[in-house]
Amino acid sequence: MLTRPETSIDHEAIRAVTIDAFGRPDEADLVDRLRRDGVVLLSLVAERGDAIAGHILFTRLPIHTATAVVDAVALAPLSVRSDVQRQGIGSALIKDGVNRLLDAGERIVIVVGDPRYYQRFGFSRRLTRNLSCPLSGPNFMAMELRAGALDDLVGEVKYPDAFAIQ
Repeated sequence: MLTRPETSIDHEAIRAVTIDAFGRPDEADLVDRLRRDGVVLLSLVAERGDAIAGHILFTRLPIHTATAVVDAVALAPLSVRSDVQRQGIGSALIKDGVNRLLDAGERIVIVVGDPRYYQRFGFSRRLTRNLSCPLSGPNFMAMELRAGALDDLVGEVKYPDAFAIQ
């Protein structure tokens, strides 16, 4: 398996993988809107043989504090084709993506997802304790790519308009 940045040639296959993974087009439509709005920071695909088996998307996600806007990154969505799930493809995409973000100097990644899955990569609900967001709850987690990046940070997470979060 190979992970690599997406190209425009991959868009149709990514859409198909995302629809297959979620069983509906909503997340694939989200990917299209995020691309259209120009907020994508990193988009990776996992190839198995000659086919795309998985996809992960990272977008800019500002945290508004009382005095500043702090850059963070949203992980959403992560998609793996249904016939190859539970074979390490999602894990490989997360690890590669996080390493690339770290190399690019990013400090914070936020995800809304299953804690049993994302905690193994270092995401934690505790790290979001001082962050407000319409998606707050047990599935709202963060990862520090730089130790202490969320220490004493109090703010509101503002997802891009493409997420259609009120």
